[in-house]
Formats: sequence, structure tokens, C-alpha cells
Amino acid sequence: MKAIRRFTVRTVLPEELAPLGRLAANLRWAWHVPTREIFAAVDPDIWEAVDHDPLRLLGEVAGERLAELAADSGFRSRLNDVAADLDGYLAEPRWYQGLRGDPGDPGGQEPPAAIAYFSAEYGLTAAMPQYSGGLGILAGDHLKSASDLGVPVVGVGLLYRHGYFSQTLSPEGWQLEHYPEIDPRGLPMTQLQDRAGDPVRVVIDLPDRRRLVAHVWVVRVGRVPLLLLDACQEMNDPELRGVTDRLYGGGSEHRLRQELLLGVGGVRAVRAYCELTGHPAPEVFHMNEGHAGFLGLERVREYIAAEDLTFEQALEATRAGTVFTTHTPVPAGIDRFPRDLVERHFSGDSAIAGLPVDRAMALGAETYAGGDPNVFNMAVMGMRLAQRVNGVSRLHGAVSRRMFQGLWPGFDADDVPITSITNGVHARTWIAEEAQELAQRVVADSEEFTRPEGWRKVTGASELELWEMRRTLRERLVEDARKRLRRSWRQRGASEAELGWIDDVLDPDVLTIGFARRVPSYKRLTLMLRDTERLKSLLLHPERPVQIVIAGKAHPADEGGKRLIQDIVRFTDDPAVRHRIVFLPDYDMALARSLVQGSDVWLNNPLRPLEACGTSGMKVALNGGLNLSIRDGWWDEWFDGSNGWAIPTADGVGEPDRRDALEAAALYELFEDQVAPLFYDHDESGLPKRWLEMVKHTLVSLGPKVLANRMVRDYVELLYRPAAASSRLLTRRGDTAGVRELAAWKQRVRRAWPGVRIEHVEVAGVDDPPQVGGELKVRATLVLGDLDSADIRVEIAFGRINDSEELVEPSFAELAVASGEQQEGPLIRYTGSVPLERAGASGYTVRVLPKHPLLTDPAEMGLVVVPEPPGGMGNGMVLR
Repeated sequence: MKAIRRFTVRTVLPEELAPLGRLAANLRWAWHVPTREIFAAVDPDIWEAVDHDPLRLLGEVAGERLAELAADSGFRSRLNDVAADLDGYLAEPRWYQGLRGDPGDPGGQEPPAAIAYFSAEYGLTAAMPQYSGGLGILAGDHLKSASDLGVPVVGVGLLYRHGYFSQTLSPEGWQLEHYPEIDPRGLPMTQLQDRAGDPVRVVIDLPDRRRLVAHVWVVRVGRVPLLLLDACQEMNDPELRGVTDRLYGGGSEHRLRQELLLGVGGVRAVRAYCELTGHPAPEVFHMNEGHAGFLGLERVREYIAAEDLTFEQALEATRAGTVFTTHTPVPAGIDRFPRDLVERHFSGDSAIAGLPVDRAMALGAETYAGGDPNVFNMAVMGMRLAQRVNGVSRLHGAVSRRMFQGLWPGFDADDVPITSITNGVHARTWIAEEAQELAQRVVADSEEFTRPEGWRKVTGASELELWEMRRTLRERLVEDARKRLRRSWRQRGASEAELGWIDDVLDPDVLTIGFARRVPSYKRLTLMLRDTERLKSLLLHPERPVQIVIAGKAHPADEGGKRLIQDIVRFTDDPAVRHRIVFLPDYDMALARSLVQGSDVWLNNPLRPLEACGTSGMKVALNGGLNLSIRDGWWDEWFDGSNGWAIPTADGVGEPDRRDALEAAALYELFEDQVAPLFYDHDESGLPKRWLEMVKHTLVSLGPKVLANRMVRDYVELLYRPAAASSRLLTRRGDTAGVRELAAWKQRVRRAWPGVRIEHVEVAGVDDPPQVGGELKVRATLVLGDLDSADIRVEIAFGRINDSEELVEPSFAELAVASGEQQEGPLIRYTGSVPLERAGASGYTVRVLPKHPLLTDPAEMGLVVVPEPPGGMGNGMVLR
């Protein structure tokens, strides 16, 4: 019976209950409490048994119960109210519809008509296991918040027929992976069909005259359509049917095909969807990590074919409307393919008209010091195809500028044009219903939560009510943990008779620590085990005990990560402590909700600065919990000394074992001396007053910042609108004169740039010695070669210098062509001055950059000229 094929039979609802089908088909139910309450009312027991999955609920509820509900006027009234609310949500103007452009900006009079958002994974609900970790959860929250704000996003991804994997444990505590098959017809999605009613096909040409065919499924995420490409089709040979089998599965060629389908096929799916539905065509394309990088090559191909542009012109048109977000702080986290493998997919039978294979390969080449000429780097390609690049926290932006500095040779890391937008979380998905009810009772206008004032109103509520809510959420986590732990032990081979002890696991009145995430080595799952006796003393303290709930998956190919999980499981299996510390397998969104809502403290101890952002702690804060974390990712940015605890880092210690020992000791001390005493310090009314004050300060200081609505607004204002404006200036209404001119200008400047040099720099104002309040006057003589003054920008960089004679956080001022100056042959002079406002050892230098109104950043082209040594750095100046 091994060859059984899965399929799903959908329920036929009575006409009176037809709105239930429409509500189940739109994932707004995943974050809309009244909709979930309607489904729970259909049959509470089945609702719990199907893990809050509306389609499964409707498939299992008895016909008699449906008939009973159809005859229940009270239920029908509630149902119709919720359905009408969904209709209003989908149609009414929201934040985005109120945006207006700047009439003085010819490229930006209106926000983008639409944005295409590409991601390899999406965490939308546990009912759709199409995610592995933070990248997917972030993408799901991005779509949900875009929907809430009315941002016209079209999501694009792949439909994995076996998802990521389900995790169980062996009797020895070793991670085991299972890949249950997914039937799309049993999920809240519909197949995209053409006007004849046939499935839309997306076709990708592969080497050896093979063709990869995918169908497109549409998931309704509130107002946002999410297009998922599915290669499991009969017209594909068995090997190609497996292209969309598993998330992050298979070898290099398998992954390459997945990313070709996501990028190239995704653009084609968007075009088909917009044509069939009338959805506005995207003006901006957003790559959420390098997995989607090939979308840029498909757009280059489109411009070449539709506008008769050259490759260089099409590249500029593509870059203008493309945004790239990097999520990794380490090179090992980037997809890198063998160069010859990628080249084979763009050559011969797979060659794309007008797309020179050498130019395509150059986009992913690691042409910088330390780069490997034999690999094709997807993140590097993404950055070369996007005019706007960002990291996902302020610290990660700085890390990314250093990491990718080689793409902009000659520039300091601070000048690399990579900005940052710190991640956020979708509040209605992650905040417990009790907390939402409390907040809505106090603050009627949800817009107030974008400001600290709204959160101050929440903290003005009864402290007793806040503390009782926290106990309710902690108790729910304890119940969930016991249920999951019992299931895990049964899967490991234990009999029910052996599991009576689980009834006493964890205590709803004990300080509860949550730790859950993917399990790469840098996240240091086992740091807490550094001194097991000290950990046991924390767990078993007679007056101030601590309990820890742990979850996480290691990548199936990561043997080291699996060993870390086994180490934790073996410790939690110890009868002496197993009532105080548990490992719960199969970490998914449902378990994540339980953990972030029920944990009093969220523990995060990565190796700094290897956490790009991390968002779980944000969710905990919104539920009235506190963070105890290494100052990495978002916590480095928003920890203020009173909204949680920062684990001191041993950044200067190069020996890893010594560093772990120091940071583990600091971790234990925080729990022993600060966290536990504060939690258990109750006043005469039984309330931990100082703990609650810290919780309230956390809500006010973090509440407005950690919201995904804030994040999406930042993307709209800082990246999407400028990208749309740049794109319109280059290709407005089919007029490609702008892009042709820009491409020609760039080619001319690149050819002439070797002839540009700084001949001489003179300064005045540094003698006698210079005084604060004076000014530094600069006169620079330049050789421009075949360029003229309109093509360049001349700057003086000035500021403090360190012991290595390097400028620290320099300021820049633009120099101007000297008054009355005419270019004398190849020479031209620039002058300017800067005020001397700060005492101390200071320095200056002069640099020359390309200048064009359509460049988004002076460093965009990677071209810069500085004085030849020894004049590269001006004389150190001591201002007194």
C-alpha cells in the first residue's frame, strides 16, 4: 500500500453557510480574531483537533452539524457580519491609498502602482508549512502588514510539495526528519487559470533541450495575492517534477533550478496574473535575499525584447526599479553555485536572446580580493541588479557594508551604498488574544500604536490585570508543552504508563524562559549547558526557580546542529531536572505563538555580530515579556538599559572556547542576581511591582518600533517610492530616452575614469595652530581627461583621525569650481572650506566621484579618485 496518492475532497456547504468557504479561502483568518471565533463555533472540539485549520475543519464537521448551523439565525448573523467585515477590509482605502506624490518631482508624483515581492519561503500559518525559519516568517509578516496598510504587493514564491520537514526525536535524542506530502487542493489556494479555464503554465528552458513547466497557485493573504509556482506536473519528467519538492533540499543543480523557477518563472507568473486579473503591473521588484536573483536577468530580457535596448541599457532600466534585501551576516549563508553550472544554464539551447552569457556571468562573479573566480554568487548578483540594497537591522547594515565592501573598491565601508530597515513583526499574528482585547479596550484607534502614547495608555491599565494575563499565557504554554512533550516521548517509544511524570512538568507560577530558533552553531543552543551544575542550581532553586522551554530545528544536512540538539535533549531527559527544562520538537508557527506569548523572558545568545536581526524577541515584548540577549541584530539597536537585559559580550577574545565561557558566566550571573530576584520580588498585594514597571517600559519603548507596519511603511517611503520614481525617470510611458542616456553616460565615464586624477591639494587655515571656530580652506587642482566638471563631484572628507591615521566617521563637503575658473586644457581647480568645530587630532582628504542626477548614491558606480600617497591623508591637525 506504499503507492497511495493523496487527494482532498472539499466540503459542499449549505447555501446559508457559503460565507464560511469564502472566509476559509482568505488567510486573513490567520490574524483576525472574529473570523477564528466563527470557525471555533462551528465545532470547538474539531477546531482544536485540526490545529485551527479552517479548511480541515470544514472537511471534518458532520453534515448534521452544518444543517444545525444553517438553521441557527444567531450564528448566521455573526457569520454575515464577519463576511461583511472581510469585504470592507478588501475594498476600503487604507494607509497606502492616502499617499500622494511630490508635484515637484517628475518621477515620483504617485507611489508605485504595485510591488512584486519575491521570497523562497513564506511563514503565513502553521497550516501552510512553506517556511524554515526567520526569513520565511519575516516574508509572511511583510505580506500581512502590506495587506493591512493597503500596499499593492504581489508575493511570489514556490509551492513545496513536502514543505521543509517535520521533526521528531529518536530514543537517543537524535533529530529525525519526515516529509509529509502536501495536497494544494487541501490548502487555502486556487489554481491560476487562463481565460479558457486551463491552468496557466510557466515554462523555463533548461540545457539539453529540456523544459521545466510549472503551474501557479494563488493564495489570498488579505488583500495581497501570493503566487506559488508548482513543478509537480505530469508534463515534466520525474526529475523535474521534484524541483519544488522540498524547501532548501537537493544538490547544487536542484537548488539552481529552484532559483531559476523562482526568479525567471516568478516574473512570468506575475505578468500572467496581472494580465488575467487586471492587477496593476509592478513598478518595483523586491528580492528578499539572493534566492530570487534571477528575476533581474528575466527583467533585462524583457527590456531587451520589448524596448529594443542593449544589454547595458536594459540593465540600467532593471536596476532602477529593483530592491535587494540581504539577510545574512556571514558568507556561508549565501547561495554560491559552480560558475560552469550556471553558465551552462544560460548557454547553448538555454541561451537568452540579447543576453550575452559573459555579461550574465559577470553579474555573479566574485571579482574582489578573496573572491572565488569559480563560483557564481547569488547575493552579489542581486546587488549588481538592484539600485537599492538594505540589511535588516542597523548593525546588520554595518556588517553588510564591510562584508560586501569589495563590490565598491576604493570606498571605505561606511561609504558602501547599503542601507538598513530593521525588521518588524505582524502584531495581530503574534500578540495573544487576551493582550489584543486588553489593548483594544484601552486604545480604540489602532493608529495610536504607531506612537509611544498609545502604548502608554495600555500600560495605564490595572497592574493586577496585566499580571493575571501573563499568568494565563504562561499556563497555556505549560499545557501546550506537556501535550507536545507527551507526544514526543510516545514517538520516541515510551509507553503511556511511563509518562505520568509529564503531568507535573513545568509550573505556571515559575519564571519561564523561552529559547527557540534554527540551530546553526553561531546561535549557540548549548551555551546554557556550559556549566551544568550552575544551570541545575538555577532550575532547582528552592525560592526562585527558573524553567526553560526550548525548541529548534537543525538543517537536515547539518550534523553539527543535530549534535547540539542531542546534547540539549540528553540534559532535559535527566529525571532530576526534566520537570524544569524541556525540548519540544517540530518547532513551527503554532509552537512559536505559544512560546512568545507564554515566556516571561526570551533568551538569545548568538555570536555577535552573526544575528542579522532576529524577531522572536520582538513578539515576546509585545506580549508583556522581557528580553535577555546578546546585543546583536535588533537588540543592539533598541536596548536602552531598562527594557530588558544585555548579556556582556567578549568581542575581543579570539579563542572561541574562552569567549563562550565568559559569556555563559555572564548569562548565569544575570539570571541569579537580577532576573530571578526581580520576578519573585512581590509586594504585599502579591504583585512584582518592579518587574511590571520594566514590562510597561518595554511596551512603551519597543511597541511602536517592532511593528511590521512600521517596517513596511519604511520600505514604501525609503525604497519602493524612490525606486518607482527612478524607474519612471528612465522609462516613463515607454520613453526610453532616459535609460539610453544614462547607460551611455556610464559607459563614457567608465572609459574615461582612468584619466582622472588629483594633481595637487593646497590648504589654508591649519597653521599657528588652527583654532576651533576657524575654517579649513581647500584648493584642489584636478586632471579630468575626457570628462568635464558636470560629470564629477569633488569632496573634502574631514574629521577625527585614529592612531592608524584613518578618518573616523568623517563629514563631507562638496567643493565647487573656483570662481571665474575656466578649464585649462586637462586642468581645473576646485575650492571650498569647512568649519573647524571640534578640538582634537583631525585630518582631511579630497576625493572625486562620478556625478549624475539619476545616481542614487555617489558610490553607486564603484568609482573614486583620491590623492596619490603620501598626500592621501591630509596633515593631522590638533585643534585646541
